[in-house]
Amino acid sequence: MIKVLLIEDDLMVQEVNKEFINRVEGFEIIGLAANGEEGMELIRTLSPDLVIVDLYMPLMDGLETLHHLRKEGHRVDVIAITAASDMDTVRQVIRHGAFDYIMKPFKFERIKQALENYRSFRKRLSDKGSISQRELDDILFQKDHDAPDDLPKGLNAVTLEKITAYLTEMDQPVSAEEVAEGVGTARVTARRYLDYLEKRGKVQIDIQYGGIGRPMNRYRLF
Repeated sequence: MIKVLLIEDDLMVQEVNKEFINRVEGFEIIGLAANGEEGMELIRTLSPDLVIVDLYMPLMDGLETLHHLRKEGHRVDVIAITAASDMDTVRQVIRHGAFDYIMKPFKFERIKQALENYRSFRKRLSDKGSISQRELDDILFQKDHDAPDDLPKGLNAVTLEKITAYLTEMDQPVSAEEVAEGVGTARVTARRYLDYLEKRGKVQIDIQYGGIGRPMNRYRLF
């Protein structure tokens, strides 16, 4: 299990984030803190693998917390979750080595994606005694090794990425027509990409019955 420390001053947001993290396999919350000072104490005593931290907090904000944990040499990874969207803050967080930066408000799928990417990143690094440049590039850029080198004729990577991103943002299964409207393509085109993703095991089909006519297929990402 990957040990997680959550630092968030808003108790309602803290509870929501806690629930989101608990829904992702392989992660265990070992501590909760309401500000950076509490967070640093828990980092020193609990030695988490991952810290998920808000930036706007009393006593010691998220940037100060990042500065202190790097200054003290803690070998812990960080994901920032914050309402801050200005580039100066983004740069500072990245300079302190944050693995990911999630802007509020966000949906469960976004934090799930971040945590799954992080889990894959840790596993692939831990499996290596030494590493080649190509292997390092694959890890850093999260290359999908399940993806074929060439898509089937008539499909292109840009449209596939748009459709996958759209599905990631959806809380409920969606139809091919809704996907087509969401990404700005024809329904028959959207269906071809959805069929391709389903054959690769990337999406699940929910068949919905009701009303007059044929059942409707609705799609969700695994």
